[in-house]
Amino acid sequence: MSANLAAIFYLVSGILFILALRGLSSPDTSRQGNYFGITGMIIAIVVTFLSIGNFSTSLVYVLLFLVIGGAIGAFIAFKIPMTAMPELVAGFHSLVGLAAVFVAIAAFLNPAAFNLGNIGDIKLASLIEMSIGAAVGAITFSGSIIAFLKLRGIMSGAPITFSGQHILNLILGIGIFVLIFYLCKTQSTNIFWTVILISFLVGVLLIIPIGGADMPVVISMLNSYSGWAAAGIGFTLENTALIITGALVGSSGAILSYIMCKAMNRSFVSVILGGFGADNSSKDKKEKKDQKPVKSGNAEDAAFLMKNASSVIIVPGYGMAVAQAQHALREMVDKLKKNDIKVTYAIHPVAGRMPGHMNVLLAEANVPYDEVFELEDINNDFANSDVAFVIGANDVTNPVAKTDPKSPIFGMPVLDVEKCKSVLFVKRSLSPGYAGIDNELFYKDNTLMLFADAKKMTEDIVKNLD
Repeated sequence: MSANLAAIFYLVSGILFILALRGLSSPDTSRQGNYFGITGMIIAIVVTFLSIGNFSTSLVYVLLFLVIGGAIGAFIAFKIPMTAMPELVAGFHSLVGLAAVFVAIAAFLNPAAFNLGNIGDIKLASLIEMSIGAAVGAITFSGSIIAFLKLRGIMSGAPITFSGQHILNLILGIGIFVLIFYLCKTQSTNIFWTVILISFLVGVLLIIPIGGADMPVVISMLNSYSGWAAAGIGFTLENTALIITGALVGSSGAILSYIMCKAMNRSFVSVILGGFGADNSSKDKKEKKDQKPVKSGNAEDAAFLMKNASSVIIVPGYGMAVAQAQHALREMVDKLKKNDIKVTYAIHPVAGRMPGHMNVLLAEANVPYDEVFELEDINNDFANSDVAFVIGANDVTNPVAKTDPKSPIFGMPVLDVEKCKSVLFVKRSLSPGYAGIDNELFYKDNTLMLFADAKKMTEDIVKNLD
């Protein structure tokens, strides 16, 4: 395939990726957006195949690894539960970063194969591009691995901090740029490997101080990093599709991170630099749990309160995802609506462990989009509602975010659930949420705790609504 024709098809692929992002901006058009993205990727892959120089030999290797990688990816996609999607996304980001590092290494060790010059005499622009791509890719890889370990529970979700941490990060960051400068002057192999190793270390240091409550923003941020790494390597390979795709992922991830930071009242600069997440939660939380009693009830109590309500607001969270209770929840809501009870859903921007987690689950249960509202659109309605049914949401409903400056979630906008006349809180126990702090909502006079698996409790409530 000629270079001009390949460029045209890559441009078409890029346009489809843009349409995909546009479609994914709304639940109504998300399925169509996915189709655009799939079509764009198929075009990009086919054009890349047809652009391979030594077609007969190279294509065999490309197809072999494509089949192996595709089979592994398909197996994981079929087996992975929705609750594990955040760590899966983090894992995939790490692979994008590692791919960028490998391509940069290949280009540095064999520049002639990429038309970049010869060993020791690589084009300056190409050397800068591959160095930055390798550095960002390495940061993305190690940072994503730490995020994966935290989300998976293999590593503690609590922030890991030490004295002089930010100064060390600054020194290492400046060191990377200085080494890239000297790499461009000397083209030393040792300096190239040093840049990659320091970048791996920076990725770890950027993510370890970030606590569990802020992990959804980390996922979005790493998504942006992976895009910029891919774009950098796209320049090295002179691949238009990779440049467009990387730039789209990088910019959209950065915009999403900014939106989420705004929703959580976090500093965007601090997120990029890994400078937030310190856990200063006070010890009096445990004392409060021991000293202050809670009111607990059962499915019959919950059904009675909801049957006698005129309006109910559903607040889904990670607990609903774990129990896969969205279908039972939809059945409960349908019964309430038959009794002329107004039901709406309140979604916090970071409910669950990744952006849009709850929206996807509710869409899976065919919940009408016009019944689902974001925090800023529904928060004022809690004060005028009879019942709030909190199903597995914890940190996003914690009033301490508005009252305790020492709390790791202080300043984060939360759903004003406590303003409802009655709060039904479905949870297995009084254990803290992912941020590691106790929820003051448990002890409010208008809160009735429903200790059970979210799906089992919802199903029991449905039976009592008859």
